[in-house]
Amino acid sequence: MGDIVLPRRMFLWCMSVIYLAAFVSLYVQIPGLYGNDGLLPARWQLRYSGKPLGEQLLSSPTLLWLGPHLGLDTHTAMELLCLVGAALSLAATLVEGLRDSVVFFCLWALYLSMYQVGQVFLYFQWDNLLLETGFLCILVAPLTIIRGSRGVREHDRVTFWLIRWLLFRLMFASGVVKLTSRCPTWWGLTALTYHYETQCIPTPLAWFAHHLPVWWQKLSVVGTYFIEIAAPFLFFSPLRRLRLGSFYLQVLLQVLIIVSGNYNFFNLLTLTLCLSLLDDQHVHFWLRKANMTNNTSESRLWSWLCYLVELAVWSLMIFGSVICFDLQLDTTKNGISSRTAITYHQFNQFLKTVTIPCIWIGVFSLTWEMVTAMFRYACVCGFLKRFCGTVQWTVFAAATGAMFTVSLVPFTYLEHDSHAKLWPGVRRSYEVVDRFQLVNSYGLFRRMTGVGGRPEVIIEGSNDGVAWTEIEFMYKPGNLSAPPPVVTPHQPRLDWQMWFAALGPHTQAPWFTSLMYSLLQGKKDVIELIQTDVSQYPFHQQPPAYLRAHRYRYWFTQPKADGSYPERWWRRVYDEEFYPTVHLGNTFLESMLDQHGLKDKSPSRRVFNSTVAQAMRWVRSQVRGVPAHTLIWTLIACSATFCLLQGLRKRNKGTTLTAEDAATVNDCTENLEKSDEQQAVEEEEGEKEEGVPSEDEMEAAEGEEDIVCDDEEDEEQEEDEDEERKEKDEILRKKGI
Repeated sequence: MGDIVLPRRMFLWCMSVIYLAAFVSLYVQIPGLYGNDGLLPARWQLRYSGKPLGEQLLSSPTLLWLGPHLGLDTHTAMELLCLVGAALSLAATLVEGLRDSVVFFCLWALYLSMYQVGQVFLYFQWDNLLLETGFLCILVAPLTIIRGSRGVREHDRVTFWLIRWLLFRLMFASGVVKLTSRCPTWWGLTALTYHYETQCIPTPLAWFAHHLPVWWQKLSVVGTYFIEIAAPFLFFSPLRRLRLGSFYLQVLLQVLIIVSGNYNFFNLLTLTLCLSLLDDQHVHFWLRKANMTNNTSESRLWSWLCYLVELAVWSLMIFGSVICFDLQLDTTKNGISSRTAITYHQFNQFLKTVTIPCIWIGVFSLTWEMVTAMFRYACVCGFLKRFCGTVQWTVFAAATGAMFTVSLVPFTYLEHDSHAKLWPGVRRSYEVVDRFQLVNSYGLFRRMTGVGGRPEVIIEGSNDGVAWTEIEFMYKPGNLSAPPPVVTPHQPRLDWQMWFAALGPHTQAPWFTSLMYSLLQGKKDVIELIQTDVSQYPFHQQPPAYLRAHRYRYWFTQPKADGSYPERWWRRVYDEEFYPTVHLGNTFLESMLDQHGLKDKSPSRRVFNSTVAQAMRWVRSQVRGVPAHTLIWTLIACSATFCLLQGLRKRNKGTTLTAEDAATVNDCTENLEKSDEQQAVEEEEGEKEEGVPSEDEMEAAEGEEDIVCDDEEDEEQEEDEDEERKEKDEILRKKGI
């Protein structure tokens, strides 16, 4: 693999942007989710028992334990940590020098602190993925507080390899779990005929994707398997074009998911992981920068051999997909027919066969990176530099090896027999670091829900128990005429949990009782989770006296017979009662609150009026009422624009001459030309004063002597020209031209 200086820099910048989106998105929702009047107050998770701070940090690793020492309650401390994380990530986005290990350690520690008290609203796979990737950033990023460490380090490819291994685990597991779950829609290749309308928060393009031909939907499932199961093996290919091919396949899949569904920062984070498949040469190709290539016959022969190997690999993978899914041209439907031609037992045998070899592929690939890095350090000039480099390589190689070893535990969850073969010491090591979310198991869209229609919970409120009004959420489907939103990279966590709650009874979502109780009380922080503009909430003037919830089945509407689009995006039918009619003091509501421990029996806490607490309340007042996705995209757009202008400024500074430099060059050229003329005149005058023969006399001299003199003059003139040329080049070099 070639140099990875540019992909590494791009990766760290993208991680700064993703951290920014994650912290801002969470900050906006803290009062309604975790505030003192929120659905699941965070202070319930932190019981101050009077133990030393060190013991509290070990029991629950979160910086929120420092809140009382700063004069802050848990809610305000969460806001402070989120704002610090957003400010740090914004600074790292704008300033390259701040994308270092210390800053990324702080970002990881801050997000981990949120995760520890986040409960059900923060237990998503993308939160785990962000924590794991964020910890790897600590190893990948340079330590800029040490002078000169921002340069290229010989072990960079070793630590950057962990990003590629994480990408492999993520994609391979996401493909495998679809088949190991035995979901009939994934095995029948019909999953995408339901996915677009049953996903949590679809986009407007999901409506159009849902109405694509069935044969295309089934072929898309085959393509998903190809990209998620087969292509990841190419991540470790020694042939760079195979790696680049797998890179573009992953990008294609993630972009299609982004345009058809709102999955917050998850797909953006996956695209960032894909940067580990690139090298400087390909980034230069994007930037249209020339690369020096060797066109000898030997390199051309090697290039042709690589082409043949690559063609064989792609042909084998495509042929395997045709056989496994019985792909055939269907002339009757003008498409391609497909069906799963393998059994669950055959796939399980395949998984048993490849799981252990996958580990060995990782071992050999990582070993190669370590050995090559070690030899590069051995070639460094100077004993002291070589010794320091060797120590540095030892530390980072050990850290990389430890992270790879621990990651084998969640990776082998895919196959039970392979997991049982792991050394017990590895599993014990994983248990030690599990609380820090350093490595995690993944597997998205394990089963397809909503086969019989998308279940959706609709909350209704009333002041008299007779006339009922639906409470419409900003993002999740409800209003049949409202178009699906586009909110990426923001994640409305209440809307997401409403989607999960609709999949089962309300007893499986205890927080839903807290939601009903808060709406009956008219808590503004919770209402802002439903409508940022409180005036759009139907009961913003007076809380409803009664609440109830029903479950409906939603489907996308169908195009009209004449090809025109319908006026409504959705159609629905009533399914069943989800939550009975309740009011404040209702026996059922009180019993549910007591059963799930949602009633706040702790004494009211005093209001902290420290300077920091007042500052937090002022910041909250400034962003209140601003939609989260608008705030996030404004910050990202401003940051990206600033970085782009900064890059163009550096590029222009390095490729163009200033007026002063141009004038200096012209003066140097004129002086050199004048010196040539003056030198010629002085030579002629000197010849006359010294009695040098005239030209006629020189012509009368012997021919051999004339030739000798001419040769000597030519040599002297060439030497003078060389000196003048060197002097001119030296002047231009000093001016940076």
